Amino acid sequence: SSVHPDTDKIIPIMFRPPAFMPICLPLVVASSLQLQAKQAFFCQFAFHMYNTGFALVHGNGTAKCEDYILQQKQIFCGLGAISYAAVVGALPLIFMNRYTLKSPLAELVVKKLLPAPLLGLMSAFTVAVVRSPEFENGIEVMDRNGKIVGVSQKAGEKAVKETALSRAVLFGTTFSLPSVLTSFVGRAKFAKTPRTLALVRLLVLTSVLTGMLPASLSMFSQCGEIKRADLEPEIQASTEETVLFYNKGI
Repeated sequence: SSVHPDTDKIIPIMFRPPAFMPICLPLVVASSLQLQAKQAFFCQFAFHMYNTGFALVHGNGTAKCEDYILQQKQIFCGLGAISYAAVVGALPLIFMNRYTLKSPLAELVVKKLLPAPLLGLMSAFTVAVVRSPEFENGIEVMDRNGKIVGVSQKAGEKAVKETALSRAVLFGTTFSLPSVLTSFVGRAKFAKTPRTLALVRLLVLTSVLTGMLPASLSMFSQCGEIKRADLEPEIQASTEETVLFYNKGI
């Protein structure tokens, strides 16, 4: 968890897997609060910035990390994706405030139904953008003995898709399930005061994130597999192996 499997470089402490939960939890809690549009934007900006940085650090290391142009592209694309994701996350609140939509239906849609799918989609989007060089330039694939067979764009596309999907499942579920359970607790009047209800929501959100983190990260193995028939013709011609392997990243 401290060393990158491709580059053998030491991973910064705040981006190591054991640090993901304690750093991400307060960002998730802040992003889930029913705030004003400006506050929601900054909370989601911080949330997506950390998760995008985590995805970038744990991406496949086939591309040369010392390449200044590649680093510059990833930084600019990442900042653009983070800003876009934060705006999309705050957009329902902006729309509701601008047009003074205060009906129960509008509040249900904007504050209950939209945040979870939006956050899940934007989490997947930022991962795909910041790791786009992997499916543009390809990643290394190897046989079961660890011998590098070639560089494949199709393997890179599969790695990014799997990582983006796992991130969407993680945060989509973490946002949606606590809302449903807290709503049930409120209707059943188990929590007598708003403070108690907020505490219940915090406990449920923490429990869901704690349970979903290992579940989402284990959806796809970090050492991904891909059939030789699904790879480029030149790679198919260079090996007899039926299944090849690659570093999917986290």
